[in-house]
Amino acid sequence: MKYEDFIVSTLGKGNVVSPLKSGRPDESLVYKFIDDDERVIYDVTSENYEHCRNTGETPVSFEKAGPKEIIFFEPAKTKVGIVTCGGLCPGLNNVIRSLVNQLYYRYGIKRILGIRYGYEGLISEYNHEVIEMTAPMVSEIHLSGGTVLGTSRGNQDVGKMVDTLEILNINVLFCIGGDGTLRGAHAIHEEIRNRNLKIAVAGIPKTIDNDIDLIQKSFGFETAFSIAHDIIRNAHNEAHDAYNGIALIKLMGRDSGFIAANAVLSIPEVNFVLIPEVSFDLFGEKGFLNALKKRLEERHHAVIVVAEGAGQDLFESRGDVQHDASGNTVLKDIGTFLRDKIKSEFKALGFRYSLKYIDPSYIIRSAPANPNDSKFCNLLAQVVAKRKKVDVEGELWWNVLEATGQPISMKNS
Repeated sequence: MKYEDFIVSTLGKGNVVSPLKSGRPDESLVYKFIDDDERVIYDVTSENYEHCRNTGETPVSFEKAGPKEIIFFEPAKTKVGIVTCGGLCPGLNNVIRSLVNQLYYRYGIKRILGIRYGYEGLISEYNHEVIEMTAPMVSEIHLSGGTVLGTSRGNQDVGKMVDTLEILNINVLFCIGGDGTLRGAHAIHEEIRNRNLKIAVAGIPKTIDNDIDLIQKSFGFETAFSIAHDIIRNAHNEAHDAYNGIALIKLMGRDSGFIAANAVLSIPEVNFVLIPEVSFDLFGEKGFLNALKKRLEERHHAVIVVAEGAGQDLFESRGDVQHDASGNTVLKDIGTFLRDKIKSEFKALGFRYSLKYIDPSYIIRSAPANPNDSKFCNLLAQVVAKRKKVDVEGELWWNVLEATGQPISMKNS
């Protein structure tokens, strides 16, 4: 990480007094505008402090979030666009609603366009309508899951998208989405810069997996593991009430196991947690199947939670890696793979068991945000170089191991 990577570019010097300043006394202790040079240090450890002091390096820091007293765009003449892209995630409608309310009521911006069906909505050939959005229109959308604007995946022609921004006279574009969406937002920004246009692009990161590096939590994550908690509890009942009962639950987590790990800590009924960060063997003395068999022989039931990106190295490589429309690697289905391996192995051994397989992924993705996520989404409106991973030597994973009692390693020597 370099200090320069965290400098946010601007369109120029602002000369418009923010509408938020109206009626706010300068001496107010509750409300404070943020100066351009205010920053927040990323690594606040004494070791980093000593390192920077000894080497003269500028510590990595973020621009402090918050309202500015002087802004660039004049609200009465500003038109804003909002677009949502990629997979569904709890909280999308909350973010849309909060953005519209903040723009409409606090900044007095009355021209807000909702772009339909992701970046497709900025391509004229699709002929998707745009929605004139107002605060009364979005007053209850947070009660529903999904996104009121619709979504899509896939790369679109950047030049054509910027053409549409010009045609619509959009001054500020908010892009809500994951990796692919934010890559697209950056490409749009670069095309705008090449054309010397005065259009601002703001990315609001969305990932249900909570795998954005440098931030503690992404919206939708808490809702996801809260719903997973209830599913695990019910799955445990299925497993417990059958002789050698097994409940196998697949949860989201393409590259990071945060949902699986946190869901498990919220309900200590899980015996095995398999995440992308920790590889494991199927067979052999230390392998997963042998550990599962021992658990069943001792307690006669087992609950397994597997993140969707776990165990990808167990599949035979055919050199045919595929990618979805967003550019993500298409994962092999580890859930059905484990289900079938458990069945075939225990059948061959003549080992009695009862297996229930549960994949609630799409139910979780489309759920409305819970109260904490809803609050977090509101804060996002008022105010990525790599994915974040579970530290397998850190406190979270060791807490999971303590809660499950599973072996520290299920890899053979």
